[in-house]
Amino acid sequence: MPRKGYIAKRKVEPDPVYGSDLVTKFVNSMMWQGKKSTAEGIFYEPCVSREEKGWKGPVRRCKKAGGNAKQALGVNSRRLGGANHHVPDEGNAARRNSLAIRWLITESRGRAEKGMIDKLTNELLDASSNRGAAINKKEDVHRMAEANKAYAHYRW
Repeated sequence: MPRKGYIAKRKVEPDPVYGSDLVTKFVNSMMWQGKKSTAEGIFYEPCVSREEKGWKGPVRRCKKAGGNAKQALGVNSRRLGGANHHVPDEGNAARRNSLAIRWLITESRGRAEKGMIDKLTNELLDASSNRGAAINKKEDVHRMAEANKAYAHYRW
């Protein structure tokens, strides 16, 4: 946190294929060691192959999956009286988006399919229909927030 002033958020350039900021954020989060072309290939190849088979709107599917994986309530740790308490908090929209994207990517990496393209495609399909590991992670966070509702007055 800066001591002096506010740091403005940087705007992300929309991706060249679909013109969406969400796709750019998704590709940038998926990228390892600066290999953006590899990450773009992993993201765009299932979109192109699915469009040929009649799967319309990969950006719409990605938005729906991200919206389903977004948390409504999160938890923050507060140290109070020598004990750490998980305090439920709504958080801001940018953090909710980035967490949803991160959960989708990490849970797709942990899937059992062969190849990241199949893993990511199946995780996006599962998340858009309210199934999958990213949705389970969101529900775990919601359960923890509900269980610690008694500490909500520690929010500041």
